[in-house]
Amino acid sequence: MASIPAPLPGGNGLYEVRFYGRGGQGSVIASTLLAEAAFLEGRDVQAFPFFGVERRGAPVMAHTRVGADHIRLTCSVAHPDAIVVMDPTLVYGNRNLLASLKEGGTVLINSAHSPKELGLSLNGKVASFDAVSLAVKYGLGSKANPIVNTVILGAFARLTGLVKLESLEEAIKQKVPVKVEKNVEAAREAYNTMRME
Repeated sequence: MASIPAPLPGGNGLYEVRFYGRGGQGSVIASTLLAEAAFLEGRDVQAFPFFGVERRGAPVMAHTRVGADHIRLTCSVAHPDAIVVMDPTLVYGNRNLLASLKEGGTVLINSAHSPKELGLSLNGKVASFDAVSLAVKYGLGSKANPIVNTVILGAFARLTGLVKLESLEEAIKQKVPVKVEKNVEAAREAYNTMRME
């Protein structure tokens, strides 16, 4: 008999996440891994990308929905509960990037700088995590182009409680085609070192 999933963060029956990144950082795979982890916990899920110009370095947006019940929506995420920014330069050039966040929502930015140092003040929880350093440490991608998706997901899982670390690790094992153990270890370290302020 399957266990009953814990309530979604925020107490609603639907939790929506938008990922912003650049081509090659793994934003689309991050949205898929998050959906797979939630699916393993008995949730209904959706994950889908939105591409502009499909090339390395171009801005990429991906969406994930996690539902307590069947998800009937078929549109993109308009007002996410959480936003994950995998490249902080996307925020520097466009402060409106975070404007659609639901009131009281969560933002996680891949940066070695604190939210205060980044000049971010929102009506919600804003956190930063240096995913680049861990990606380089575990050899994910290259030093010039680190792939930060599994790292940022480890930090996100800890920050929001949306999925359990064990579910994320299993999703990585099922869906990541290369350096599986390194990706699992990186996500685990991110989860364990994410500062909860």
